[in-house]
Amino acid sequence: MNPLDIRHDFGQAPLMFYYEVTQACDLSCEHCRASAQPLADPAELNHSQSCALLDQVASFPQPPVVVFTGGDPLKRADLLDLIRHGRELGLQMALTPSATPLATREALQRCKEAGISCLGLSLDGVDAATHDAFRGWQGSFERTMQVLADAKELGLPVQVNTSITRRNVHQVDALADLFAGKQIMMWSVFFLVPVGRGILQERISPREYEDVFEKLWQQSQRRPFAIKTTEAPHYRRFIMEHGGDPLAGPAHGHAHRRPSRPRSTPLGVGDGKGVMFVGHTGEIYPAGFLPLVCGRFPEDSVVETYQRHPTFLALRNPDGFGGKCGVCEYRYVCGGSRARAYALTGDPLAEEPDCVYMPTDVAVAGVGSG
Repeated sequence: MNPLDIRHDFGQAPLMFYYEVTQACDLSCEHCRASAQPLADPAELNHSQSCALLDQVASFPQPPVVVFTGGDPLKRADLLDLIRHGRELGLQMALTPSATPLATREALQRCKEAGISCLGLSLDGVDAATHDAFRGWQGSFERTMQVLADAKELGLPVQVNTSITRRNVHQVDALADLFAGKQIMMWSVFFLVPVGRGILQERISPREYEDVFEKLWQQSQRRPFAIKTTEAPHYRRFIMEHGGDPLAGPAHGHAHRRPSRPRSTPLGVGDGKGVMFVGHTGEIYPAGFLPLVCGRFPEDSVVETYQRHPTFLALRNPDGFGGKCGVCEYRYVCGGSRARAYALTGDPLAEEPDCVYMPTDVAVAGVGSG
Protein backbone atom coordinates (compact mmCIF):
# COMPACT_ATOMS: atom_id res chain seq x y z
CA MET A 1 0.00 0.00 0.00
CA ASN A 2 2.98 2.27 -0.64
CA PRO A 3 1.65 5.58 -2.02
CA LEU A 4 4.84 6.52 -3.88
CA ASP A 5 6.02 4.76 -7.02
CA ILE A 6 8.11 6.64 -9.59
CA ARG A 7 7.48 3.95 -12.21
CA HIS A 8 3.73 4.45 -12.16
CA ASP A 9 2.11 6.71 -14.78
CA PHE A 10 -0.59 8.47 -12.76
CA GLY A 11 -2.08 9.92 -15.91
CA GLN A 12 -3.11 6.48 -17.12
CA ALA A 13 -3.95 4.54 -13.99
CA PRO A 14 -4.40 5.03 -10.25
CA LEU A 15 -1.99 3.39 -7.88
CA MET A 16 -4.75 2.84 -5.30
CA PHE A 17 -8.36 1.99 -6.16
CA TYR A 18 -10.81 2.14 -3.25
CA TYR A 19 -14.12 0.33 -3.58
CA GLU A 20 -16.71 0.97 -0.87
CA VAL A 21 -18.35 -2.44 -1.05
CA THR A 22 -21.02 -1.44 1.49
CA GLN A 23 -21.99 1.36 3.85
CA ALA A 24 -23.21 -1.14 6.43
CA CYS A 25 -21.20 -0.94 9.65
CA ASP A 26 -21.83 -1.51 13.35
CA LEU A 27 -19.67 1.46 14.41
CA SER A 28 -20.49 5.18 14.44
CA CYS A 29 -17.04 6.72 13.96
CA GLU A 30 -17.06 10.48 14.34
CA HIS A 31 -14.87 11.14 11.27
CA CYS A 32 -16.76 8.77 8.95
CA ARG A 33 -17.07 10.15 5.41
CA ALA A 34 -19.73 7.54 4.64
CA SER A 35 -21.96 8.17 7.67
CA ALA A 36 -22.21 4.39 7.79
CA GLN A 37 -25.34 2.65 9.06
CA PRO A 38 -26.22 -0.81 10.44
CA LEU A 39 -27.94 -2.09 7.28
CA ALA A 40 -26.72 -2.15 3.69
CA ASP A 41 -28.19 0.22 1.13
CA PRO A 42 -30.50 -1.84 -1.11
CA ALA A 43 -29.12 0.12 -4.07
CA GLU A 44 -25.50 -0.92 -3.52
CA LEU A 45 -23.81 -2.63 -6.47
CA ASN A 46 -24.83 -6.28 -6.59
CA HIS A 47 -22.49 -9.21 -7.01
CA SER A 48 -22.39 -9.26 -10.80
CA GLN A 49 -21.94 -5.49 -10.97
CA SER A 50 -19.14 -5.63 -8.42
CA CYS A 51 -17.38 -8.35 -10.41
CA ALA A 52 -17.76 -6.26 -13.56
CA LEU A 53 -16.21 -3.32 -11.72
CA LEU A 54 -13.20 -5.44 -10.80
CA ASP A 55 -12.96 -6.57 -14.43
CA GLN A 56 -12.66 -2.94 -15.48
CA VAL A 57 -10.10 -2.17 -12.80
CA ALA A 58 -7.97 -5.05 -14.05
CA SER A 59 -8.01 -3.48 -17.54
CA PHE A 60 -6.05 -0.38 -16.48
CA PRO A 61 -2.65 -0.26 -18.24
CA GLN A 62 -1.09 -0.63 -14.79
CA PRO A 63 -3.67 -2.32 -12.54
CA PRO A 64 -3.87 -0.62 -9.15
CA VAL A 65 -4.01 -2.10 -5.67
CA VAL A 66 -7.68 -2.63 -4.84
CA VAL A 67 -8.79 -1.75 -1.31
CA PHE A 68 -12.19 -3.04 -0.18
CA THR A 69 -13.49 -0.48 2.26
CA GLY A 70 -16.80 0.65 3.72
CA GLY A 71 -18.67 0.83 6.03
CA ASP A 72 -17.42 -2.52 7.13
CA PRO A 73 -16.56 -4.88 4.25
CA LEU A 74 -17.16 -7.86 6.57
CA LYS A 75 -20.88 -6.99 6.50
CA ARG A 76 -20.97 -7.86 2.79
CA ALA A 77 -22.24 -11.43 2.34
CA ASP A 78 -20.36 -12.10 -0.91
CA LEU A 79 -17.07 -10.54 0.25
CA LEU A 80 -15.01 -13.72 -0.10
CA ASP A 81 -16.31 -14.33 -3.61
CA LEU A 82 -15.40 -10.77 -4.60
CA ILE A 83 -11.91 -11.21 -3.18
CA ARG A 84 -11.46 -14.44 -5.12
CA HIS A 85 -12.65 -12.80 -8.31
CA GLY A 86 -10.15 -9.99 -7.89
CA ARG A 87 -7.31 -12.40 -7.30
CA GLU A 88 -8.29 -14.44 -10.35
CA LEU A 89 -7.90 -11.23 -12.33
CA GLY A 90 -4.39 -10.80 -10.93
CA LEU A 91 -5.28 -7.82 -8.74
CA GLN A 92 -3.56 -7.17 -5.43
CA MET A 93 -6.31 -6.99 -2.82
CA ALA A 94 -6.39 -5.22 0.55
CA LEU A 95 -9.14 -4.98 3.17
CA THR A 96 -10.12 -2.40 5.80
CA PRO A 97 -12.37 -4.24 8.28
CA SER A 98 -14.00 -2.51 11.21
CA ALA A 99 -12.89 -3.68 14.65
CA THR A 100 -16.20 -5.30 15.64
CA PRO A 101 -17.05 -8.84 16.76
CA LEU A 102 -17.27 -9.73 13.05
CA ALA A 103 -13.49 -9.33 12.75
CA THR A 104 -12.60 -12.73 14.19
CA ARG A 105 -9.39 -14.62 13.55
CA GLU A 106 -11.39 -17.10 11.49
CA ALA A 107 -12.86 -14.32 9.35
CA LEU A 108 -9.42 -12.84 8.72
CA GLN A 109 -8.04 -16.27 7.84
CA ARG A 110 -10.83 -16.83 5.31
CA CYS A 111 -10.10 -13.43 3.77
CA LYS A 112 -6.41 -14.27 3.51
CA GLU A 113 -7.15 -17.65 1.93
CA ALA A 114 -9.46 -15.93 -0.56
CA GLY A 115 -6.66 -13.57 -1.62
CA ILE A 116 -6.30 -10.58 0.71
CA SER A 117 -2.64 -9.60 0.97
CA CYS A 118 -2.81 -6.92 3.69
CA LEU A 119 -5.16 -5.20 6.12
CA GLY A 120 -5.87 -1.62 7.02
CA LEU A 121 -6.93 -1.08 10.64
CA SER A 122 -7.90 2.13 12.39
CA LEU A 123 -6.52 3.10 15.79
CA ASP A 124 -7.17 6.64 16.94
CA GLY A 125 -5.90 6.68 20.49
CA VAL A 126 -3.24 5.15 22.67
CA ASP A 127 -5.87 4.05 25.18
CA ALA A 128 -9.44 2.79 25.19
CA ALA A 129 -10.89 6.04 26.50
CA THR A 130 -9.62 8.04 23.52
CA HIS A 131 -10.16 5.46 20.80
CA ASP A 132 -13.54 4.15 21.90
CA ALA A 133 -15.01 7.64 22.17
CA PHE A 134 -13.86 8.34 18.62
CA ARG A 135 -15.23 5.05 17.27
CA GLY A 136 -18.54 5.21 19.10
CA TRP A 137 -18.30 1.74 20.64
CA GLN A 138 -16.93 0.73 24.03
CA GLY A 139 -14.59 -2.21 23.47
CA SER A 140 -13.35 -1.07 20.05
CA PHE A 141 -9.80 -0.49 21.34
CA GLU A 142 -9.60 -3.97 22.84
CA ARG A 143 -11.06 -5.48 19.67
CA THR A 144 -8.50 -3.64 17.53
CA MET A 145 -5.64 -4.93 19.68
CA GLN A 146 -6.96 -8.45 19.20
CA VAL A 147 -7.27 -8.02 15.43
CA LEU A 148 -3.67 -6.80 15.33
CA ALA A 149 -2.55 -9.87 17.23
CA ASP A 150 -4.59 -12.19 14.99
CA ALA A 151 -3.19 -10.59 11.84
CA LYS A 152 0.33 -11.07 13.15
CA GLU A 153 -0.32 -14.76 13.81
CA LEU A 154 -1.80 -15.16 10.33
CA GLY A 155 1.11 -13.40 8.65
CA LEU A 156 -1.12 -10.63 7.30
CA PRO A 157 0.76 -7.30 6.98
CA VAL A 158 -1.13 -4.40 8.58
CA GLN A 159 -1.28 -0.69 7.88
CA VAL A 160 -2.61 1.21 10.88
CA ASN A 161 -4.61 4.35 10.11
CA THR A 162 -4.83 7.13 12.71
CA SER A 163 -7.00 10.23 12.36
CA ILE A 164 -5.43 13.25 14.04
CA THR A 165 -7.81 15.56 15.92
CA ARG A 166 -7.57 17.78 18.96
CA ARG A 167 -8.38 14.87 21.25
CA ASN A 168 -5.34 12.80 20.28
CA VAL A 169 -2.79 15.25 18.81
CA HIS A 170 -0.79 15.02 22.05
CA GLN A 171 -0.52 11.22 21.67
CA VAL A 172 1.57 11.04 18.48
CA ASP A 173 4.77 9.86 20.16
CA ALA A 174 2.89 7.47 22.46
CA LEU A 175 1.10 5.94 19.46
CA ALA A 176 4.45 5.38 17.73
CA ASP A 177 5.69 3.64 20.88
CA LEU A 178 2.61 1.43 20.88
CA PHE A 179 2.95 0.45 17.22
CA ALA A 180 6.64 -0.36 17.62
CA GLY A 181 5.66 -3.46 19.56
CA LYS A 182 2.98 -4.60 17.11
CA GLN A 183 5.12 -5.32 14.02
CA ILE A 184 2.97 -3.24 11.71
CA MET A 185 3.94 -2.57 8.09
CA MET A 186 3.00 1.10 7.90
CA TRP A 187 1.47 3.89 9.94
CA SER A 188 -0.78 6.17 7.89
CA VAL A 189 -1.56 9.39 9.73
CA PHE A 190 -4.77 10.99 8.44
CA PHE A 191 -5.38 14.71 8.86
CA LEU A 192 -9.05 15.50 9.18
CA VAL A 193 -11.11 16.57 6.20
CA PRO A 194 -14.42 17.98 7.47
CA VAL A 195 -16.87 15.85 5.51
CA GLY A 196 -19.44 13.29 6.69
CA ARG A 197 -19.36 12.94 10.48
CA GLY A 198 -15.86 14.43 10.37
CA ILE A 199 -17.39 17.88 10.13
CA LEU A 200 -18.20 17.64 13.84
CA GLN A 201 -14.56 17.20 14.85
CA GLU A 202 -12.25 20.10 15.54
CA ARG A 203 -9.33 20.31 13.16
CA ILE A 204 -5.90 21.09 14.48
CA SER A 205 -4.38 24.40 13.39
CA PRO A 206 -1.97 24.76 10.44
CA ARG A 207 0.86 25.45 12.89
CA GLU A 208 0.03 22.27 14.79
CA TYR A 209 0.45 20.34 11.54
CA GLU A 210 4.10 21.38 11.56
CA ASP A 211 4.47 20.17 15.14
CA VAL A 212 2.98 16.78 14.20
CA PHE A 213 5.19 16.62 11.09
CA GLU A 214 8.25 17.15 13.29
CA LYS A 215 7.21 14.28 15.55
CA LEU A 216 6.51 11.98 12.60
CA TRP A 217 9.86 12.86 11.04
CA GLN A 218 11.71 12.09 14.26
CA GLN A 219 9.80 8.85 14.75
CA SER A 220 10.49 7.78 11.17
CA GLN A 221 14.23 7.82 11.85
CA ARG A 222 14.03 5.08 14.45
CA ARG A 223 10.95 2.96 13.86
CA PRO A 224 10.83 -0.35 11.96
CA PHE A 225 7.60 0.59 10.18
CA ALA A 226 7.07 3.15 7.43
CA ILE A 227 5.19 6.37 8.19
CA LYS A 228 3.11 8.32 5.70
CA THR A 229 0.41 10.96 5.84
CA THR A 230 -3.04 10.96 4.27
CA GLU A 231 -4.63 14.28 3.23
CA ALA A 232 -1.47 16.08 4.34
CA PRO A 233 0.81 15.97 1.30
CA HIS A 234 2.69 18.98 2.66
CA TYR A 235 4.50 16.49 4.91
CA ARG A 236 6.54 15.72 1.77
CA ARG A 237 7.67 19.34 1.74
CA PHE A 238 8.61 19.03 5.41
CA ILE A 239 10.67 15.91 4.66
CA MET A 240 12.58 17.66 1.90
CA GLU A 241 13.20 20.72 4.04
CA HIS A 242 14.89 18.38 6.49
CA GLY A 243 17.11 16.73 3.89
CA GLY A 244 14.96 13.69 3.23
CA ASP A 245 13.57 12.19 0.05
CA PRO A 246 9.78 11.63 -0.03
CA LEU A 247 10.26 9.02 -2.75
CA ALA A 248 12.53 6.93 -0.57
CA GLY A 249 10.22 7.41 2.39
CA PRO A 250 11.11 9.24 5.58
CA ALA A 251 12.72 6.17 7.11
CA HIS A 252 15.24 6.04 4.24
CA GLY A 253 15.60 9.74 3.46
CA HIS A 254 18.63 11.37 1.95
CA ALA A 255 19.58 14.81 0.67
CA HIS A 256 17.35 15.90 -2.20
CA ARG A 257 17.14 19.11 -4.21
CA ARG A 258 13.86 20.98 -4.14
CA PRO A 259 12.03 20.55 -7.44
CA SER A 260 11.74 23.70 -9.55
CA ARG A 261 9.96 22.17 -12.55
CA PRO A 262 7.85 19.12 -13.42
CA ARG A 263 9.35 15.68 -13.70
CA SER A 264 8.44 13.10 -16.30
CA THR A 265 6.66 11.09 -13.62
CA PRO A 266 4.65 12.58 -10.71
CA LEU A 267 6.36 12.30 -7.35
CA GLY A 268 3.39 11.42 -5.16
CA VAL A 269 -0.25 10.57 -5.09
CA GLY A 270 -3.10 12.88 -4.26
CA ASP A 271 -6.83 13.08 -4.70
CA GLY A 272 -7.51 12.07 -8.31
CA LYS A 273 -3.78 11.67 -8.95
CA GLY A 274 -2.98 8.04 -8.31
CA VAL A 275 -6.17 7.62 -6.29
CA MET A 276 -9.71 6.70 -7.33
CA PHE A 277 -12.78 5.85 -5.26
CA VAL A 278 -16.04 4.13 -6.19
CA GLY A 279 -18.93 4.37 -3.74
CA HIS A 280 -21.28 1.58 -2.75
CA THR A 281 -23.88 2.55 -5.36
CA GLY A 282 -21.37 3.12 -8.14
CA GLU A 283 -20.57 6.84 -7.86
CA ILE A 284 -17.06 7.59 -9.13
CA TYR A 285 -14.99 10.05 -7.10
CA PRO A 286 -11.39 11.30 -7.23
CA ALA A 287 -11.05 10.19 -3.58
CA GLY A 288 -13.21 9.12 -0.69
CA PHE A 289 -12.96 12.50 1.01
CA LEU A 290 -13.46 14.50 -2.20
CA PRO A 291 -17.20 14.03 -2.93
CA LEU A 292 -17.22 15.30 -6.51
CA VAL A 293 -19.22 12.82 -8.60
CA CYS A 294 -17.41 12.31 -11.90
CA GLY A 295 -19.53 9.45 -13.19
CA ARG A 296 -21.40 6.38 -12.13
CA PHE A 297 -20.54 2.74 -12.69
CA PRO A 298 -21.71 0.69 -14.61
CA GLU A 299 -22.97 3.44 -16.94
CA ASP A 300 -19.53 5.06 -17.00
CA SER A 301 -16.16 3.38 -17.38
CA VAL A 302 -13.82 3.85 -14.43
CA VAL A 303 -10.84 3.67 -16.81
CA GLU A 304 -12.13 6.40 -19.13
CA THR A 305 -13.28 8.52 -16.20
CA TYR A 306 -9.87 8.40 -14.54
CA GLN A 307 -7.98 9.11 -17.74
CA ARG A 308 -10.22 11.74 -19.33
CA HIS A 309 -12.67 13.38 -16.95
CA PRO A 310 -11.97 17.12 -16.62
CA THR A 311 -11.98 16.99 -12.82
CA PHE A 312 -9.36 14.24 -12.71
CA LEU A 313 -7.26 16.07 -15.32
CA ALA A 314 -7.42 19.32 -13.34
CA LEU A 315 -6.45 17.58 -10.11
CA ARG A 316 -3.33 16.23 -11.81
CA ASN A 317 -2.20 19.68 -13.00
CA PRO A 318 -0.71 21.59 -10.04
CA ASP A 319 0.09 24.57 -12.26
CA GLY A 320 -3.65 25.22 -12.32
CA PHE A 321 -4.10 25.28 -8.55
CA GLY A 322 -5.15 28.51 -6.92
CA GLY A 323 -3.32 30.74 -4.47
CA LYS A 324 0.12 29.84 -3.26
CA CYS A 325 -0.28 26.14 -4.18
CA GLY A 326 -0.18 27.03 -7.88
CA VAL A 327 3.21 28.77 -7.60
CA CYS A 328 4.83 26.79 -4.78
CA GLU A 329 8.13 25.15 -5.67
CA TYR A 330 6.85 21.99 -3.99
CA ARG A 331 3.66 21.77 -6.03
CA TYR A 332 4.77 18.70 -8.02
CA VAL A 333 5.68 16.86 -4.82
CA CYS A 334 2.82 18.11 -2.66
CA GLY A 335 -0.03 20.01 -4.28
CA GLY A 336 -1.97 20.28 -1.03
CA SER A 337 -5.06 18.36 0.01
CA ARG A 338 -7.61 18.86 -2.74
CA ALA A 339 -10.27 17.31 -0.51
CA ARG A 340 -9.67 19.80 2.30
CA ALA A 341 -9.59 22.70 -0.14
CA TYR A 342 -12.97 21.63 -1.48
CA ALA A 343 -14.47 20.98 1.96
CA LEU A 344 -13.52 24.42 3.27
CA THR A 345 -13.80 26.61 0.16
CA GLY A 346 -16.01 24.74 -2.29
CA ASP A 347 -13.16 24.78 -4.85
CA PRO A 348 -11.05 21.62 -5.19
CA LEU A 349 -8.29 23.64 -6.90
CA ALA A 350 -8.00 26.26 -4.16
CA GLU A 351 -4.85 26.51 -2.05
CA GLU A 352 -4.39 24.12 0.85
CA PRO A 353 -6.11 25.79 3.84
CA ASP A 354 -3.96 24.09 6.48
CA CYS A 355 -0.43 24.81 5.25
CA VAL A 356 1.72 27.54 6.81
CA TYR A 357 4.46 27.44 4.17
CA MET A 358 4.94 30.45 1.92
CA PRO A 359 6.78 29.83 -1.37
CA THR A 360 10.27 31.31 -1.37
CA ASP A 361 11.54 30.65 -4.90
CA VAL A 362 8.74 32.50 -6.69
CA ALA A 363 7.40 36.04 -6.23
CA VAL A 364 4.00 35.61 -4.61
CA ALA A 365 2.76 39.15 -4.22
CA GLY A 366 -0.97 39.05 -3.73
CA VAL A 367 -1.09 35.30 -3.04
CA GLY A 368 -2.88 34.11 0.07
CA SER A 369 -1.03 33.46 3.31
CA GLY A 370 -2.49 30.00 4.06
